[in-house]
Amino acid sequence: MPSVNVNATRMELTKQKRKLATSSRGHKLLKDKRDELMKQFLDLVKQNRDLRKKVEDALMRAHASFTVASALMGPEMMEQSLLYPKQSVELGMGFKNIMSVNVPMYDFHTRSADSGEIYPYGFANTSCELDDAVDALSGVFEDMLKLAQIEKACQLMAEEIEKTRRRVNALEYVVIPDCQAKIKSITMKLDENERNNTIRLMKVKDMMLAQQIEQRRQADAEALSAYRQKNG
Repeated sequence: MPSVNVNATRMELTKQKRKLATSSRGHKLLKDKRDELMKQFLDLVKQNRDLRKKVEDALMRAHASFTVASALMGPEMMEQSLLYPKQSVELGMGFKNIMSVNVPMYDFHTRSADSGEIYPYGFANTSCELDDAVDALSGVFEDMLKLAQIEKACQLMAEEIEKTRRRVNALEYVVIPDCQAKIKSITMKLDENERNNTIRLMKVKDMMLAQQIEQRRQADAEALSAYRQKNG
């Protein structure tokens, strides 16, 4: 065991025991938090993977429809058809606390509830492929927003997991062993001091007992000498 520099007093021993109890309790709580964060993080990662595939497939379909529409209508006609959108979207943001991590929550609503407002053009001079492309983009928008929300939550939770992991390791491999080493060192020193005090007390007791015996012997010798002189 490495040398530990600590005051070997009962007050310091009590202090280190209290610190060890607090550190052990904090270590358990942080481990529970880390495990729960990991569980929820893995759930979010699964959701993120499934939702990303759904969004990518929808975007691929929309891109294919735009490509066909562009080929049929021409770039200038496409630009004129989409130049002045009718529908608008308002985006709001809140926060949700997940194991002390504030993750963003996005929500949006359109200015008009009419589903036909997503088409900013007339249908006479446009192709049905453009309609399909606009409809696909309108449908995937909410999923894209949810995907952004989940990915940001994953990023924040990953950072919190890493911070929690470092704290758990610091407690487990630094703070708690340090407290245990100090408690052991103080206990050994106090026990050694108590043994030394006991030995000193025993020596003092032996010395006092020897002194009393010697005094008793001298008193007996003086009494015997006085008796002999009196009856001699």
